[in-house]
Amino acid sequence: MGNTKDYPIHEYLKKFFGFSSFKGNQEPVIRNVLAGKDTFVLMPTGGGKSLTYQLPALVKEGTAIIISPLIALMKNQVDNMRGFSQEDGIAHFMNSSLTKIQIQKVKEDVISGKTKLLYVAPESLTKLDNVIFLKQVKISFYAVDEAHCISEWGHDFRPEYRRIRPIIEQIGRAPIMALTATATPKVQHDIQKNLGMLDATVFKSSFNRPNLYYEVRPKINATKEIIKYIKSNSGKSGIIYCLSRKKVEELAETLQVNGIKALAYHAGMDSGTRSGNQDKYLMEDVDVIVATIAFGMGIDKPDVRYVIHYDIPKSLEGYYQETGRSGRDGGEGKCICFYSYKDIQKLEKFMQGKPVAEQEIGRQLLLETVAYAESSVCRRKTLLHYFGEIYEEENCNNCDNCLHPKTQFEGMEYLLMAFEVILAVKEKFKADHVSNILAGNLSSAVKSYRHHTLQVFGMGRDKEARFWNMVLRQAMIAGFIEKEIENYGLLKLTDKGRAYLEDPYSYPITEDHDYEEEEGDLMNQGGGGTSAVDPVLLSLLKDLRKNISKKFDLPPFVIFQDPSLEEMAIQYPINIEELQNITGVGAGKAKKYGKEFIELIKKYVEENEIERPQDMVVKSVVNKSGLKVYIIQSIDRKLALEDIAEAKGLELIELFDEIESIVNSGTKLNLNYYIDEVLDDERQKEVFEYFRDVAETESIQEALKELGENEYTEEEIRLMRIKFISEVGN
Repeated sequence: MGNTKDYPIHEYLKKFFGFSSFKGNQEPVIRNVLAGKDTFVLMPTGGGKSLTYQLPALVKEGTAIIISPLIALMKNQVDNMRGFSQEDGIAHFMNSSLTKIQIQKVKEDVISGKTKLLYVAPESLTKLDNVIFLKQVKISFYAVDEAHCISEWGHDFRPEYRRIRPIIEQIGRAPIMALTATATPKVQHDIQKNLGMLDATVFKSSFNRPNLYYEVRPKINATKEIIKYIKSNSGKSGIIYCLSRKKVEELAETLQVNGIKALAYHAGMDSGTRSGNQDKYLMEDVDVIVATIAFGMGIDKPDVRYVIHYDIPKSLEGYYQETGRSGRDGGEGKCICFYSYKDIQKLEKFMQGKPVAEQEIGRQLLLETVAYAESSVCRRKTLLHYFGEIYEEENCNNCDNCLHPKTQFEGMEYLLMAFEVILAVKEKFKADHVSNILAGNLSSAVKSYRHHTLQVFGMGRDKEARFWNMVLRQAMIAGFIEKEIENYGLLKLTDKGRAYLEDPYSYPITEDHDYEEEEGDLMNQGGGGTSAVDPVLLSLLKDLRKNISKKFDLPPFVIFQDPSLEEMAIQYPINIEELQNITGVGAGKAKKYGKEFIELIKKYVEENEIERPQDMVVKSVVNKSGLKVYIIQSIDRKLALEDIAEAKGLELIELFDEIESIVNSGTKLNLNYYIDEVLDDERQKEVFEYFRDVAETESIQEALKELGENEYTEEEIRLMRIKFISEVGN
């Protein structure tokens, strides 16, 4: 049966699956597999990927081995296949969840030839006794699902995936199929190379989801914006993604307090609660699930109407995967992402301590995410370009950038300068480096390669590196330059780019968004407030703070920190209760210093006839205190901070944030037991005296500058600032 024409595959489709026609690329893919060729399938979620290996597996002689990373998904697929067939043994899975007796039953069914699909986790595939067992089996083909897990450049890298190919060689070669719902050209190349299938037939479906609307918003009062959005879309299903478990729980709780049916979902919850919450969402007992990226794999809910990213994801692949969970039925799907560059810096910080190669990859992927967020080019164009697809339309009419276009300016001379620099460094450097040369920045890399001696160095110094990064991005989307695949990120001119150098023509460039000056999210706003700070009131509050600080002989930031004053100038609190709701105030400080601040604000509100922003009050979770109480008690018991963080699933940086907010609100904490281990008396004294006598602001950066960046780490300075505010201010 060598010729695939011999297979009546439309009859099989009807007989096994009840469909009368194939979707998209399904038919040519299936014919390729039946012809015994290696096959690479790139098909976005919802495109019907699994059918492309299920149907050939049922038809071909032998058993197909389906390698998949997710136990829940395997079980789901096996149940589905058994639903299509009278024979229970038709599909099985082999993974760590089975008992010895169950494994025996699976092996019997496979050997007897009943089983057409055997799902295996990559960890199980590599176990010696499984290798020995599979050597006796007639294998029709191997299908590697979620194949992007092979690549360190994919959004979900699993080292055990890189061992699949050598194991296949041991068991016995059969045609290989690799399937993924998201892969950039770089990841695709990695997968094919690693599986030894560079000459596979590649089937690539379009990644364009025309029904999805993409929007990026500055992260100002994000919690409040989200509540407003959900309330104006009540009854619709949505998913909100956050990066940390702690944020997931906080946000879910805040939504509940504000009358929204929401539940949390993350890997740190016990599996019963987790699957319970997932079921409630699928059964529509709740409208919103707040989750880390652990949620959504194998979630087949067709009518998710919005996906909101409270935190920007670590990679655009992750973003595409997560937004792709909305509007699977072709109906409305709104994808809104809140972006602040501070979040990117936080993510970069979390990468420290990982192997250098991993950090480098992580940084490159983050830069792509920043580029997507800040660019004002059509979002669809940017996303599809990232996946190696060209979107021809000028305007997609379904993203914020197309509906509200930014100003354009003539880009010809900028493009020519950029191309000249790329050629001057022999096409061997990344965008950041090229931008620094153009802007005339003496970065350490520019110096070490002696690129500041090049004639082109600083030829665009009237613009910043940021501007040049934007020019390079738009040149990439236009196809003038490309990133090399093997050494990912090195910029090369394409033929189109070289032709442009020879014969330049007018080319418009669109200004980037500038999310730089945005304030963070005021999670617990007393009043609803617009997000504009009242500058007159703010300067009055700062003067008052200065006078009080002189009276108590304390630095001003010990009284109230700037963010607290700014929030007062948004919320206009006029009594002690309202003042306590301001971030960083708390009961202790409100009693100690609050009276004069309230009087000043009250008078100001009356004299200027200000309408206070009580229109939409976001209720804050009164009991945010669970975590805080735990931290205070643990510090009283002199537990190491690392252990406290570990116990609550926090990064150390996040724990510092919590401790700071406890101390800034007026609670005394004694961290001497921990600080004494980290810093000797002499160095403690130096930092303490700096905050007492020299510091004008609470800035860690300024403290490092003054005390010497090589002398102290950021963590040490933060610890001492906590000690100082706790002892002196509280």
